[in-house]
Amino acid sequence: MTYTGVRIGLLALTLLAGSAATPTASAAAHPGTTGSGTVGTTGSTTVGSGTVEEQRLDRAAPQEILRRSGFDAVAPKFTRALERSGSYTRAEHVVVQQGARLWRRAVDRAQGRGPAGGDLSRDDDRPLYWARLAMTRELRGWTPGFGLTDTQRARLVAALEQTSRGQRDFHYPRAKGVKRILVTGFDPFTLDRDVRISNPSGATALALDGTTIRTADGPARVETAVFPVRWQDFAEGTVERTLRRQLPRVDLFTTVSQGRVGRFDVERTNGAWRGGFPDNDNVSRTGTVPVTDPASQPQWTSTTLPYERIVAADTGRFPVYDHTSVTEIPAKGTDPVVRPDGPTPGSTARAGGGGDYLSNEIAYRATLLRDRLGLHDSLPGGHVHTPVLEFGAGNTDPATGTVTDPEFVRNRLDIIAQVRSILTVAADAGSPGVSGTARTRD
Repeated sequence: MTYTGVRIGLLALTLLAGSAATPTASAAAHPGTTGSGTVGTTGSTTVGSGTVEEQRLDRAAPQEILRRSGFDAVAPKFTRALERSGSYTRAEHVVVQQGARLWRRAVDRAQGRGPAGGDLSRDDDRPLYWARLAMTRELRGWTPGFGLTDTQRARLVAALEQTSRGQRDFHYPRAKGVKRILVTGFDPFTLDRDVRISNPSGATALALDGTTIRTADGPARVETAVFPVRWQDFAEGTVERTLRRQLPRVDLFTTVSQGRVGRFDVERTNGAWRGGFPDNDNVSRTGTVPVTDPASQPQWTSTTLPYERIVAADTGRFPVYDHTSVTEIPAKGTDPVVRPDGPTPGSTARAGGGGDYLSNEIAYRATLLRDRLGLHDSLPGGHVHTPVLEFGAGNTDPATGTVTDPEFVRNRLDIIAQVRSILTVAADAGSPGVSGTARTRD
């Protein structure tokens, strides 16, 4: 990936939380912007009234998305409930309840249950994103009649983030013979370039949560969660906190994000490097991915998804690639080098197959957690990049203000359907890498 001049901006539209548009991504290529403000325990940078993310709410497109989905009533209802709480304990209950309700409402809407709430396509992930931000903005600005410390407020925000993202909402059946699949998605991002942006990985998470996939070996239950596009949340362990209890229980997992135009990629290798591209709070982070026990931290982790079978299968409209390229500093070297066939022994990571942004990082963290739990040889897992979700001709310019069109909806539905097909192929293969034996839990 080359980031020069205006191509920096064009690249941002081709990445979701961390992909590379071409195999030449490197940390040095990212713009060197640095966020300002105070980063709290919830990972958001507060600037003036609300966070950078929350301040985008007042733009025309987010307000239209909320109105046309019926999610514009979510934050006012949440505020009224907070004002009636009367104590921190009661406020915590309100936050957890309302956050979980938002997640469930978004899932139900995506899957055709309940009222549509407006004329926006049901599969749209953006109402969830903007409604959550409206709630967190209300929570940060709330002045209760009882004492509320900064630490307590941060805990409430964290609880709202987790519950409204499905991160506490995993419900696998106890029935014997039912496989368990875990899928994660991301929020929209690069919103200062185009505030209308949707993220097909987040839409996929909503469409698949709690659904059943029919495999050759029987049913498989899918549970999902969505993650923020913020460096600090990842440094504070949001991925590990969400997945640590789940990975030993599942038979397959994949993290998903938006990647390259017109194609899916199964990312073969993930790198331990942050390239610094600004996140949704306009904060940059460059350096080694921060994890617990860094002394035992590898530079690279690998997929255990059955990538050969996925690539060979007819899963849908978009081609699917086994993506093997990485960027490394070779052993005894000083400069980054692109390796089309993966890293060489003793090298230092500068970009995984999925780049050096947050999609690479979630893939790295999830597969490192898999390995540290002793599941490398028994649990298929890795990262899948979806195609970029594109508007139809005539609506690609953000200046049009158009928040949806028929081609935009069709593209998103096709991506969701193809992720489902990819999961079915992976579940049918049922083994790490190319061969092996499926493991099924009671």
